Amino acid sequence: MNEIMQSALDRARQTMTENIGGPFGAAIIDEKGEVLSVASNSVLRDNDPTAHAEVNAIRAACQKIGSYDLSGCVLYTTAYPCPMCLSAIIWANIKKVYFGCRPSDAEAIGFRDDFIYRFIENECRDKNVMQIAELDREDCLKLFQEYQTMNKTIY
Repeated sequence: MNEIMQSALDRARQTMTENIGGPFGAAIIDEKGEVLSVASNSVLRDNDPTAHAEVNAIRAACQKIGSYDLSGCVLYTTAYPCPMCLSAIIWANIKKVYFGCRPSDAEAIGFRDDFIYRFIENECRDKNVMQIAELDREDCLKLFQEYQTMNKTIY
């Protein structure tokens, strides 16, 4: 077994048995192979639905290197990342991900990843899942235009 994946599995097993979160662990290494972070799901302990293993690992790695940009890093995770985690991985500029379990494996034990994928594939139109509608676009565009004129960093 891969040593980095083993560290993610071990962390997931530990926090899972402590009822901190589900069976999810993640680790991030830099381009030299140095471990930047090993984290697990802490949704139950933190009462935070965004405290997934991948997000926690990204937060810890970013803190360690002092940057929001994890270009060149590799993420290992015990399960295929959910849509939220996939987005966080993309925002962090991580280009390589190794995963253990598939989305169907997570669904088989009760997690809703596949359900969310289907919602997105249907262009978020299922009003039984969520209602999403544009509101006050012109006013919000002014804020965007303000930001653009400030020549801030785009990330």
